Amino acid sequence: MQPKIMMKKKSISASKASLVLFLCQMISALDVPLDSKLLEELSQPPTITQQSPKDYIVDPRENIVIQCEAKGKPPPSFSWTRNGTHFDIDKDAQVTMKPNSGTLVINIMNGGKAEAYEGVYQCTARNERGAAISNNIVIRPSRSPLWTKEKLEPNQVREGDSLVLHCRPPVGLPPPIIFWMDNAFQRLPQSERVSQGLNGDLYFSNVQPEDTREDYICYARFNHTQTIQQKQPISVKVFSTRPVTERQPVLLTPTGSTSTKVELRGNVLLLECIAAGLPTPVIRWIKEGGELPANRTFFENFKKTLKIIDVSEADSGNYKCIARNTLGSAHHVISVTVKAAPYWITAPRNLVLSPGEDGTLICRANGNPKPSISWLANGVPIAIAPEDPSRKVDGDTIIFSQVQERSSAVYQCNASNEYGYLLANAFVNVLAEPPRILTPANKLYQVIADSPALLDCAYFGSPKPEIEWFKGVKGSILRGSEYIFHDNGTLEIPVAQKDSTGAYTCVARNKLGKIQNEVQLEIKDPTVIIKQPEYKVIQRYGQVSFECIIKHDSTLLPTVIWLKDNDELPDDERFLVGKDNLTIMNVTDKDDGTYTCIVNTTLDSVSASAVLTVVAAPPTPAIIYARPNPPFDLELTGQLERSVELSWIPGDENNSPITNFVIEYEDGLHEPGVWHYQTEVPGTQTTVQLKLSPYVNYSFRVIAVNEIGRSQPSEPSEQYLTKSANPDENPSNVQGIGSEPDNLVITWESLKGFQSNGPGLQYKVSWRQKDVDDEWTSVIVANVSKYIVSGTPTFVPYEIKVQALNDLGYAPEPSEVIGHSGEDLPMVAPGNVQVHVINSTLAKVHWDPVPLKTVRGHLQGYKVYYWKVQSLSRRSRRHVEKKILTFRGNKTFGMLPGLEPYSTYKLNVRVANGKGEGPASPDKVFRTPEGVPSSPSFLKITNPTLDSLTLEWGSPTHPNGVLTSYILKFQPINNTHELGPLVEIRIPANESSLILKNLNYSTRYKFYFNAQTSVGSGNQITEEAVTIMDEVQPLYPRIRNVTTAAAETYANISWEYEGPDHAHFYVEYGVAGSKEDWKKEIVNGSRSFFVLKGLTPGTAYKVRVGAEGLSGFRSSEDVFETGPAMASRQVDIATQGWFIGLMCAVALLILILLIVCFIRRNKGGKYPVKEKEDAHADPEIQPMKEDDGTFGEYSDAEDHKPLKKGSRTPSDRTVKKEDSDDSLVDYGEGVNGQFNEDGSFIGQYSGKKEKEPAEGNESSEAPSPVNAMNSFV
Repeated sequence: MQPKIMMKKKSISASKASLVLFLCQMISALDVPLDSKLLEELSQPPTITQQSPKDYIVDPRENIVIQCEAKGKPPPSFSWTRNGTHFDIDKDAQVTMKPNSGTLVINIMNGGKAEAYEGVYQCTARNERGAAISNNIVIRPSRSPLWTKEKLEPNQVREGDSLVLHCRPPVGLPPPIIFWMDNAFQRLPQSERVSQGLNGDLYFSNVQPEDTREDYICYARFNHTQTIQQKQPISVKVFSTRPVTERQPVLLTPTGSTSTKVELRGNVLLLECIAAGLPTPVIRWIKEGGELPANRTFFENFKKTLKIIDVSEADSGNYKCIARNTLGSAHHVISVTVKAAPYWITAPRNLVLSPGEDGTLICRANGNPKPSISWLANGVPIAIAPEDPSRKVDGDTIIFSQVQERSSAVYQCNASNEYGYLLANAFVNVLAEPPRILTPANKLYQVIADSPALLDCAYFGSPKPEIEWFKGVKGSILRGSEYIFHDNGTLEIPVAQKDSTGAYTCVARNKLGKIQNEVQLEIKDPTVIIKQPEYKVIQRYGQVSFECIIKHDSTLLPTVIWLKDNDELPDDERFLVGKDNLTIMNVTDKDDGTYTCIVNTTLDSVSASAVLTVVAAPPTPAIIYARPNPPFDLELTGQLERSVELSWIPGDENNSPITNFVIEYEDGLHEPGVWHYQTEVPGTQTTVQLKLSPYVNYSFRVIAVNEIGRSQPSEPSEQYLTKSANPDENPSNVQGIGSEPDNLVITWESLKGFQSNGPGLQYKVSWRQKDVDDEWTSVIVANVSKYIVSGTPTFVPYEIKVQALNDLGYAPEPSEVIGHSGEDLPMVAPGNVQVHVINSTLAKVHWDPVPLKTVRGHLQGYKVYYWKVQSLSRRSRRHVEKKILTFRGNKTFGMLPGLEPYSTYKLNVRVANGKGEGPASPDKVFRTPEGVPSSPSFLKITNPTLDSLTLEWGSPTHPNGVLTSYILKFQPINNTHELGPLVEIRIPANESSLILKNLNYSTRYKFYFNAQTSVGSGNQITEEAVTIMDEVQPLYPRIRNVTTAAAETYANISWEYEGPDHAHFYVEYGVAGSKEDWKKEIVNGSRSFFVLKGLTPGTAYKVRVGAEGLSGFRSSEDVFETGPAMASRQVDIATQGWFIGLMCAVALLILILLIVCFIRRNKGGKYPVKEKEDAHADPEIQPMKEDDGTFGEYSDAEDHKPLKKGSRTPSDRTVKKEDSDDSLVDYGEGVNGQFNEDGSFIGQYSGKKEKEPAEGNESSEAPSPVNAMNSFV
């Protein structure tokens, strides 16, 4: 908003001709821009912003709140009068004034009586520049007196006669609402024959036998006190006489032939006529000498009541009601006179003047009778106010000339007659301010060529500054018809060209100073569609393409959007959007419609549309089917506030019947040019009743639809502007959540579009602290969706409500929601932390809960931080890895799983809320006891001789305590698969190898090996070995050294076989880690190689080799990985003929050597390899299946971990330990697990497992990140 100069003239009489020249030169007030920084710096007299209603009826049971809010600079002070004299609130303990406010709170709920505070109150807001006053506020407590006791005689009435049951409710304040019910609290049915009058009486035009009852009860509801009073039941008994005599109408109310009524302008006029007669009369209303006002006339109570809203003086006159039945009629004339309380023609407006300027305050009001005008200055009648030489009062006008800063004051205009008064405050604020430019410096404006360019220069100053514009730093002042200079300082270039680009300087000056500001203007080329989409007709299942080729400014980035029928394209892969086109594949009937190409940049937008018509391919020339022609001749009739009737004439249907009409509307007030779907009707219907919303400028159009598609839209109908109304609803999703410890952020979803129902949409945001005797605090904000309340206590509940309002009033009372101010970090740590060690891997921790008031937020739970300080069985320290377990809610204990035996741990406990964690409790140290060790890391048997074997082993990866010894058990296995006697040897814990002597030659032995602590023995590992005979490797059945060489889709498998001749081999394979059955391939002949084909590239496989007929003897598993997929095919050497021949020759030589060795042995017999399941079992352990992790059928005991491609099983018979750590069953509140309330398993352990070392050498655990916190359960 900028200062404006307006010439105002006043019609004067000849006796005041000396004022003509002065008034013609009168300068109006300066407008002060709504710039927050500027407003904070300018002095301003007080302005009343909020006050209680003139007639204020209060609930005598609740505190009385008399509102008086005002603004000003400096902030005003407040005082009150009561019944015309000063009201000293300091002397009344029941009365307080809100801080920084003039609002009075009279405490009735703590002993005060509302009747004692009846009276007329007036508030004064004062600062150094003047005083503003409120209306006279009349305080009256509501009253709901009891019904006076009366003796009611039964009513005995003859059938067909009239009857009036009198209610006569007690006089209340405000008057009660009357209704009739029976003993069952059911409303008595009313009709043209039986109805309730405006005075509350129940009228019977004629009684019938069914009217007999003893419970006609009149109720009076007093809304202010929420009480209902009940009259004693009235008894009616109808007796019959035959025949029933019919009677012509007679008026029961009003009586006589004429009456008068006076009503005030703007009120609702209610006129009533109720007649007796049989048959029941029908009521009709007319206005003598005129028509009943359209759109403001309503009939109620079965047309017995005439209601005219918003009456004016033109509604005065004679209104006649006519009651008629078949026997005759009766009438009554009511002479209505409309008077008027004062209403504004021109209310005085605030003046902001500079020293030496002139101005006027005008106060014009009308009414019936004509109101009198009186002036006050700072709340004092102007006749006795301090003299001001610059002021002259001329009836309804105050003229100011040559004002000075001391002329600042607040003036009150009072317009009154016998029906009421109007009071308006208007200040005169004299300011001397040098020019200020409010537009940001170096602001950049970008405009499309040939479009208007508006360069802002928002300013303020007193006196009003003069504005000049220059182009460039040293350019001349801009003048001429190619520029338009607006009063608010804006420079308009109506048609901006490329040469308009550059810097523009705005200069503002008055007698107190000068200031300038520079802005930049850039002119861009317009965006143009140089190849637009064209109309297409396509047969079903064909392909169609629309082009949209554009040209745009090189500095602007365009975006292209395609629409179908003004909506997004269907989510269908048949629609292909290219850079410059849209292609639709396999066209169907659903694709019929209008396709629009929209090109947007940050500065402009262009679009082009084309219609696609989909038709069936006619086998022979046939009737041409097309979309219908658009409807025409649209007409609006029956215009009401919330509805209108639309009719139209259909266009040609073009050989395809119209199936339906689609009605669309445009809101020319809020979204001109945008059409929205309203409704649709069947194709046989050409009229529709449309529901409307308030405050919308409607235009309608109709689209016809047939099987071919949609017609072009019809021409728009005439416009119809609906009246504004209060909002019907309030914002939704109201929430209150603090973002800081000292605030409350209130958010809501704003009303959209038509929901505003009128101009000036705002929100009344109210809040008060819950469970505290506090009043609502309210603020009215603009059309936003958030308000921040500062200075709140930390994390307290608030009651919140948000109410919509517009220029016409408020929406219904909103519902309340509960929110909380912001959280802060918890203040204290949990106390009395205790740890109970349950076993070597599990502990239970207890703590005392913190007081809820110290949480300062929503209690999320407790977090236990724990970490291993030292392993007592190792000297080396590892990276300290803290683990976190979270326990939801107000729990006071939790389980710590997955602990390492024989270790020292520390832990602390913290409480957590939505803001974060509180301080940690002091660290608590605890120790886990010893456990059984893991199995030795490996067992290797070497150096076989005739009677000895050498054993080497690695210590357990996890000793879990102090090792006391190793236990070695072994026994021979004979040729019948039976086990010999078991020998046990205890070996000191510090040994790592042993030579077993005095063994039998050429004998297989099975070894069992484990470690011990003081707690017990750990898991054992097993191995088998054979002593030699005559220093020559014995020939016994086995398959060893399985080797793989993998390519992309195949793998060469080779192996070494020791055993009887003529063995038939097979190869089994499968995907590594899969539980699927093994796939089996038979090897032809006695070859020791095989090619697996048809493998998947980049996949890990497991493989083993077996021999048929040797009790199912198999090799250990090997793991290999195929190579990644290659672009070109490589030569498979294993499929080449020369390679196969070479391998066959080698196999034949090996076979001959084996036969020679066999003959030299001079000892027959076979060495069956398949052994009984009980031959492999530890005599102290029952045999288990392979799935159980122990022994099933015989294996080489090779390491079953995956090997790299091309690796082979070690030949030194080394057995490596699997990663056999007990898997940590994770306990905390993380992903899968959960604890029950007794502390059993509820969550997931949050740390990462240690990685096992590859050999027996001990290694530190690799550091891993700590999972800081898991989600709450």
